[in-house]
Amino acid sequence: MTNPPLVLGIESSCDETGVAIVRGTELLSNEVASSVEAHARFGGVVPEVASRAHLEALVPTLTRAVATAGVALTDIDAVAVTAGPGLMGALVVGVSAAKMLAATLGKPLYGVNHLVGHVAVDILEHGSLPSPSLALLVSGGHTSLLLVHDITARIVTLGSTIDDAAGEAYDKVARVLGLPYPGGPVIDALAQDANPTAIHFPRGLTARHDLEQHRFDFSFSGLKTAVARWVELEQRAGRDIPVADVCASFQEAVADVLTAKTVAAATEYEVADVVLGGGVAANSRLRALLAERCAVAGLRLRYPSPELCTDNGAMIAVLGAAMLAAGLAPSAITLGADTALPAEIPLVA
Repeated sequence: MTNPPLVLGIESSCDETGVAIVRGTELLSNEVASSVEAHARFGGVVPEVASRAHLEALVPTLTRAVATAGVALTDIDAVAVTAGPGLMGALVVGVSAAKMLAATLGKPLYGVNHLVGHVAVDILEHGSLPSPSLALLVSGGHTSLLLVHDITARIVTLGSTIDDAAGEAYDKVARVLGLPYPGGPVIDALAQDANPTAIHFPRGLTARHDLEQHRFDFSFSGLKTAVARWVELEQRAGRDIPVADVCASFQEAVADVLTAKTVAAATEYEVADVVLGGGVAANSRLRALLAERCAVAGLRLRYPSPELCTDNGAMIAVLGAAMLAAGLAPSAITLGADTALPAEIPLVA
Protein backbone atom coordinates (compact mmCIF):
# COMPACT_ATOMS: atom_id res chain seq x y z
CA MET A 1 0.00 0.00 0.00
CA THR A 2 1.37 3.45 -0.98
CA ASN A 3 2.14 5.77 1.91
CA PRO A 4 0.07 8.97 2.21
CA PRO A 5 1.79 12.06 0.79
CA LEU A 6 4.46 13.82 2.81
CA VAL A 7 3.63 17.53 3.02
CA LEU A 8 5.69 20.34 4.51
CA GLY A 9 3.79 23.34 5.88
CA ILE A 10 5.09 26.87 6.53
CA GLU A 11 3.22 29.44 8.63
CA SER A 12 4.44 33.04 8.99
CA SER A 13 1.33 35.21 9.08
CA CYS A 14 2.06 37.04 12.34
CA ASP A 15 4.58 36.54 15.16
CA GLU A 16 5.17 32.78 15.03
CA THR A 17 7.38 31.03 12.51
CA GLY A 18 5.97 27.53 12.14
CA VAL A 19 7.24 24.62 10.06
CA ALA A 20 5.68 21.17 10.22
CA ILE A 21 5.63 17.92 8.27
CA VAL A 22 2.66 15.57 7.99
CA ARG A 23 2.21 12.24 6.30
CA GLY A 24 -1.43 12.43 5.29
CA THR A 25 -3.08 13.16 8.64
CA GLU A 26 -0.18 11.97 10.78
CA LEU A 27 1.87 14.74 12.35
CA LEU A 28 5.59 13.96 12.14
CA SER A 29 7.00 17.28 13.35
CA ASN A 30 5.74 20.69 14.38
CA GLU A 31 8.41 23.28 15.16
CA VAL A 32 7.55 26.84 16.18
CA ALA A 33 9.76 29.87 16.82
CA SER A 34 7.92 32.74 18.50
CA SER A 35 8.95 36.39 18.42
CA VAL A 36 6.43 37.35 21.12
CA GLU A 37 9.15 38.55 23.51
CA ALA A 38 10.38 41.02 20.91
CA HIS A 39 6.89 42.53 20.71
CA ALA A 40 6.12 42.49 24.44
CA ARG A 41 7.66 45.90 25.21
CA PHE A 42 5.44 47.44 22.53
CA GLY A 43 2.28 45.82 23.89
CA GLY A 44 1.44 44.26 20.55
CA VAL A 45 2.84 42.91 17.30
CA VAL A 46 5.08 45.26 15.32
CA PRO A 47 4.99 44.20 11.63
CA GLU A 48 8.60 45.11 10.83
CA VAL A 49 9.88 43.30 13.91
CA ALA A 50 7.80 40.25 13.00
CA SER A 51 9.13 40.18 9.43
CA ARG A 52 12.75 40.35 10.55
CA ALA A 53 12.14 37.62 13.12
CA HIS A 54 10.71 35.33 10.43
CA LEU A 55 13.78 35.91 8.26
CA GLU A 56 16.05 34.89 11.13
CA ALA A 57 13.98 31.94 12.34
CA LEU A 58 12.76 30.25 9.17
CA VAL A 59 15.83 28.23 8.18
CA PRO A 60 16.61 26.98 11.73
CA THR A 61 12.93 26.08 12.24
CA LEU A 62 12.83 24.25 8.91
CA THR A 63 16.01 22.37 9.82
CA ARG A 64 14.52 21.25 13.15
CA ALA A 65 11.25 20.16 11.54
CA VAL A 66 13.01 17.98 8.97
CA ALA A 67 15.29 16.44 11.61
CA THR A 68 12.41 15.73 14.03
CA ALA A 69 10.34 14.11 11.26
CA GLY A 70 13.30 11.91 10.32
CA VAL A 71 12.96 12.63 6.62
CA ALA A 72 14.96 14.42 3.94
CA LEU A 73 13.72 17.46 2.07
CA THR A 74 13.91 15.41 -1.11
CA ASP A 75 11.28 13.07 0.37
CA ILE A 76 8.68 15.86 0.48
CA ASP A 77 5.74 15.40 -1.93
CA ALA A 78 4.36 18.96 -1.67
CA VAL A 79 4.93 22.30 0.03
CA ALA A 80 2.07 24.25 1.65
CA VAL A 81 2.32 27.81 2.91
CA THR A 82 0.07 30.47 4.42
CA ALA A 83 -0.79 32.89 1.60
CA GLY A 84 -3.11 35.01 3.77
CA PRO A 85 -4.61 36.62 5.69
CA GLY A 86 -1.93 38.19 7.86
CA LEU A 87 0.78 40.83 7.93
CA MET A 88 2.14 41.48 4.44
CA GLY A 89 5.85 41.46 5.31
CA ALA A 90 5.50 38.37 7.46
CA LEU A 91 3.50 36.51 4.81
CA VAL A 92 6.01 37.36 2.09
CA VAL A 93 8.84 35.73 4.06
CA GLY A 94 6.98 32.41 4.27
CA VAL A 95 5.63 32.51 0.72
CA SER A 96 9.08 33.28 -0.70
CA ALA A 97 10.66 30.41 1.21
CA ALA A 98 7.93 27.99 0.12
CA LYS A 99 8.27 29.00 -3.52
CA MET A 100 12.01 28.48 -3.38
CA LEU A 101 11.61 25.04 -1.81
CA ALA A 102 8.91 23.95 -4.27
CA ALA A 103 10.93 25.13 -7.27
CA THR A 104 14.18 23.59 -6.02
CA LEU A 105 12.57 20.23 -5.15
CA GLY A 106 10.33 20.20 -8.21
CA LYS A 107 7.25 19.70 -6.02
CA PRO A 108 3.75 21.23 -6.13
CA LEU A 109 3.10 24.39 -4.14
CA TYR A 110 -0.14 25.05 -2.23
CA GLY A 111 -0.83 28.57 -0.98
CA VAL A 112 -3.54 28.10 1.64
CA ASN A 113 -5.76 30.17 3.89
CA HIS A 114 -4.60 30.77 7.46
CA LEU A 115 -8.16 30.83 8.85
CA VAL A 116 -9.10 27.55 7.20
CA GLY A 117 -5.89 26.07 8.57
CA HIS A 118 -7.15 26.71 12.10
CA VAL A 119 -10.15 24.53 11.26
CA ALA A 120 -8.17 21.85 9.42
CA VAL A 121 -5.66 21.31 12.23
CA ASP A 122 -8.31 19.51 14.28
CA ILE A 123 -8.23 16.70 11.70
CA LEU A 124 -4.83 15.67 13.08
CA GLU A 125 -6.39 14.70 16.41
CA HIS A 126 -10.02 13.88 15.67
CA GLY A 127 -10.18 12.76 12.04
CA SER A 128 -12.18 14.08 9.10
CA LEU A 129 -14.62 16.92 9.69
CA PRO A 130 -18.33 16.06 9.38
CA SER A 131 -20.07 17.91 6.57
CA PRO A 132 -21.34 20.42 7.36
CA SER A 133 -19.53 21.66 10.46
CA LEU A 134 -19.69 25.04 12.19
CA ALA A 135 -16.29 26.52 13.04
CA LEU A 136 -15.75 29.24 15.63
CA LEU A 137 -12.34 30.83 15.04
CA VAL A 138 -11.05 33.08 17.81
CA SER A 139 -7.61 34.66 17.65
CA GLY A 140 -5.73 37.91 18.05
CA GLY A 141 -6.70 39.18 14.63
CA HIS A 142 -9.83 37.25 13.73
CA THR A 143 -13.14 36.21 15.25
CA SER A 144 -15.31 34.33 12.76
CA LEU A 145 -18.15 31.86 12.44
CA LEU A 146 -17.68 29.63 9.38
CA LEU A 147 -20.06 27.10 7.88
CA VAL A 148 -17.74 24.41 6.55
CA HIS A 149 -19.15 22.09 3.90
CA ASP A 150 -15.76 21.06 2.47
CA ILE A 151 -12.46 22.11 4.05
CA THR A 152 -10.83 22.31 0.61
CA ALA A 153 -13.56 23.92 -1.45
CA ARG A 154 -16.76 25.18 0.15
CA ILE A 155 -16.76 27.49 3.18
CA VAL A 156 -19.26 30.23 4.01
CA THR A 157 -18.63 33.07 6.48
CA LEU A 158 -21.71 33.52 8.66
CA GLY A 159 -20.24 36.22 10.84
CA SER A 160 -17.02 37.99 11.76
CA THR A 161 -15.70 40.78 13.94
CA ILE A 162 -16.60 44.32 12.88
CA ASP A 163 -13.87 45.92 15.01
CA ASP A 164 -11.57 44.42 17.66
CA ALA A 165 -11.17 40.65 17.53
CA ALA A 166 -11.45 38.78 20.83
CA GLY A 167 -7.72 38.23 21.20
CA GLU A 168 -7.03 41.87 20.46
CA ALA A 169 -9.47 42.88 23.18
CA TYR A 170 -7.64 40.63 25.66
CA ASP A 171 -4.36 42.38 24.87
CA LYS A 172 -5.87 45.86 25.22
CA VAL A 173 -7.58 45.04 28.51
CA ALA A 174 -4.33 43.58 29.82
CA ARG A 175 -2.62 46.86 28.97
CA VAL A 176 -5.29 48.82 30.86
CA LEU A 177 -4.73 46.63 33.91
CA GLY A 178 -0.95 46.87 33.69
CA LEU A 179 -0.58 43.18 32.79
CA PRO A 180 2.04 41.79 30.40
CA TYR A 181 1.60 40.99 26.72
CA PRO A 182 0.13 38.75 25.41
CA GLY A 183 -2.91 39.32 27.58
CA GLY A 184 -4.91 36.16 26.91
CA PRO A 185 -3.03 33.62 29.05
CA VAL A 186 -2.48 36.13 31.87
CA ILE A 187 -6.13 37.17 32.10
CA ASP A 188 -7.26 33.55 31.90
CA ALA A 189 -4.95 32.58 34.76
CA LEU A 190 -6.02 35.49 36.99
CA ALA A 191 -9.69 34.76 36.32
CA GLN A 192 -9.50 31.19 37.59
CA ASP A 193 -10.26 31.92 41.24
CA ALA A 194 -12.06 35.24 40.77
CA ASN A 195 -15.71 36.27 40.53
CA PRO A 196 -17.01 36.42 36.90
CA THR A 197 -20.18 38.22 38.05
CA ALA A 198 -18.42 40.92 40.10
CA ILE A 199 -18.85 43.49 37.33
CA HIS A 200 -21.37 43.39 34.51
CA PHE A 201 -19.66 44.40 31.31
CA PRO A 202 -21.62 44.83 28.03
CA ARG A 203 -22.19 42.01 25.54
CA GLY A 204 -21.53 43.51 22.13
CA LEU A 205 -23.99 43.11 19.24
CA THR A 206 -26.54 41.19 21.30
CA ALA A 207 -29.30 43.81 21.54
CA ARG A 208 -32.39 43.17 19.43
CA HIS A 209 -31.64 45.93 16.93
CA ASP A 210 -28.03 44.69 16.59
CA LEU A 211 -29.12 41.12 15.93
CA GLU A 212 -31.24 42.24 13.00
CA GLN A 213 -28.15 43.39 11.11
CA HIS A 214 -25.29 41.58 12.86
CA ARG A 215 -26.87 38.32 14.02
CA PHE A 216 -23.64 36.33 13.89
CA ASP A 217 -21.09 39.16 13.89
CA PHE A 218 -18.89 40.13 16.83
CA SER A 219 -17.74 43.39 18.39
CA PHE A 220 -15.36 43.68 21.33
CA SER A 221 -14.28 47.31 21.00
CA GLY A 222 -17.12 48.53 23.22
CA LEU A 223 -16.33 45.90 25.84
CA LYS A 224 -12.68 46.94 25.91
CA THR A 225 -13.71 50.58 26.30
CA ALA A 226 -16.17 49.70 29.07
CA VAL A 227 -13.41 47.99 31.04
CA ALA A 228 -11.10 50.97 30.58
CA ARG A 229 -13.79 53.42 31.75
CA TRP A 230 -14.68 51.29 34.77
CA VAL A 231 -11.04 51.11 35.82
CA GLU A 232 -10.61 54.87 35.31
CA LEU A 233 -13.65 55.70 37.45
CA GLU A 234 -12.47 53.41 40.25
CA GLN A 235 -9.02 54.99 40.20
CA ARG A 236 -10.48 58.51 40.29
CA ALA A 237 -12.52 57.48 43.33
CA GLY A 238 -9.33 56.31 45.00
CA ARG A 239 -10.38 52.68 45.15
CA ASP A 240 -8.09 49.72 44.57
CA ILE A 241 -8.73 47.82 41.34
CA PRO A 242 -9.78 44.18 41.93
CA VAL A 243 -7.70 43.02 38.95
CA ALA A 244 -8.66 39.35 39.14
CA ASP A 245 -12.39 40.13 39.30
CA VAL A 246 -12.08 42.52 36.37
CA CYS A 247 -10.31 39.80 34.41
CA ALA A 248 -12.97 37.21 35.26
CA SER A 249 -15.85 39.57 34.47
CA PHE A 250 -14.30 40.66 31.17
CA GLN A 251 -13.56 37.06 30.19
CA GLU A 252 -17.11 36.01 31.02
CA ALA A 253 -18.49 38.71 28.72
CA VAL A 254 -16.29 37.51 25.85
CA ALA A 255 -17.10 33.83 26.36
CA ASP A 256 -20.81 34.53 26.79
CA VAL A 257 -21.13 36.27 23.42
CA LEU A 258 -18.92 33.83 21.52
CA THR A 259 -20.70 30.73 22.78
CA ALA A 260 -24.22 32.11 22.54
CA LYS A 261 -23.80 33.14 18.91
CA THR A 262 -22.11 29.85 18.03
CA VAL A 263 -24.94 27.74 19.42
CA ALA A 264 -27.53 30.01 17.79
CA ALA A 265 -25.82 29.65 14.40
CA ALA A 266 -25.55 25.88 14.72
CA THR A 267 -29.23 25.67 15.60
CA GLU A 268 -30.35 27.96 12.78
CA TYR A 269 -28.31 26.14 10.14
CA GLU A 270 -29.09 22.70 11.56
CA VAL A 271 -25.44 21.80 12.08
CA ALA A 272 -24.67 19.13 14.67
CA ASP A 273 -20.88 19.49 14.85
CA VAL A 274 -18.97 22.51 16.18
CA VAL A 275 -15.22 23.07 15.85
CA LEU A 276 -13.34 25.59 18.00
CA GLY A 277 -10.05 26.92 16.67
CA GLY A 278 -7.55 29.78 16.87
CA GLY A 279 -5.23 31.01 19.59
CA VAL A 280 -8.01 32.04 21.98
CA ALA A 281 -9.46 28.54 21.63
CA ALA A 282 -6.96 27.58 24.34
CA ASN A 283 -8.86 29.79 26.80
CA SER A 284 -10.21 27.65 29.64
CA ARG A 285 -13.47 29.56 30.19
CA LEU A 286 -14.33 29.64 26.50
CA ARG A 287 -13.82 25.89 26.22
CA ALA A 288 -15.83 25.14 29.34
CA LEU A 289 -18.79 27.39 28.53
CA LEU A 290 -18.94 26.27 24.89
CA ALA A 291 -18.85 22.62 25.96
CA GLU A 292 -21.64 23.27 28.45
CA ARG A 293 -23.89 25.07 25.97
CA CYS A 294 -23.20 22.61 23.15
CA ALA A 295 -24.16 19.74 25.45
CA VAL A 296 -27.44 21.43 26.35
CA ALA A 297 -28.18 22.04 22.66
CA GLY A 298 -27.27 18.49 21.67
CA LEU A 299 -24.24 19.58 19.63
CA ARG A 300 -20.97 17.69 19.28
CA LEU A 301 -17.95 19.86 20.10
CA ARG A 302 -14.35 19.26 19.08
CA TYR A 303 -11.21 21.34 19.45
CA PRO A 304 -7.48 20.69 19.11
CA SER A 305 -4.91 20.56 21.88
CA PRO A 306 -3.72 23.98 23.11
CA GLU A 307 -0.38 23.64 21.29
CA LEU A 308 -2.26 23.31 17.98
CA CYS A 309 -4.52 26.30 18.66
CA THR A 310 -1.85 28.96 18.27
CA ASP A 311 -0.34 29.63 14.84
CA ASN A 312 1.74 26.66 13.69
CA GLY A 313 2.95 24.86 10.61
CA ALA A 314 0.89 21.74 11.34
CA MET A 315 -2.36 23.48 10.44
CA ILE A 316 -0.91 24.55 7.09
CA ALA A 317 0.66 21.17 6.34
CA VAL A 318 -2.53 19.19 7.01
CA LEU A 319 -4.60 21.59 4.93
CA GLY A 320 -2.10 21.25 2.11
CA ALA A 321 -2.31 17.47 2.45
CA ALA A 322 -6.10 17.69 2.17
CA MET A 323 -5.74 19.77 -1.00
CA LEU A 324 -3.36 17.21 -2.46
CA ALA A 325 -5.62 14.30 -1.51
CA ALA A 326 -8.59 16.07 -3.11
CA GLY A 327 -6.70 16.28 -6.38
CA LEU A 328 -6.77 20.07 -6.49
CA ALA A 329 -4.43 21.87 -8.86
CA PRO A 330 -1.51 23.48 -7.01
CA SER A 331 -0.88 27.21 -6.82
CA ALA A 332 1.22 28.94 -9.45
CA ILE A 333 4.88 29.58 -8.72
CA THR A 334 3.97 33.27 -9.06
CA LEU A 335 1.86 32.93 -5.89
CA GLY A 336 1.64 36.15 -3.89
CA ALA A 337 0.47 37.07 -0.39
CA ASP A 338 -3.02 38.43 0.34
CA THR A 339 -3.42 40.22 3.67
CA ALA A 340 -7.22 40.11 3.46
CA LEU A 341 -7.76 36.66 1.97
CA PRO A 342 -11.37 35.63 2.77
CA ALA A 343 -12.09 32.24 4.33
CA GLU A 344 -14.21 31.38 1.29
CA ILE A 345 -10.93 30.91 -0.62
CA PRO A 346 -9.11 28.01 1.08
CA LEU A 347 -6.59 27.67 -1.77
CA VAL A 348 -5.00 30.47 -3.79
CA ALA A 349 -4.54 29.73 -7.49
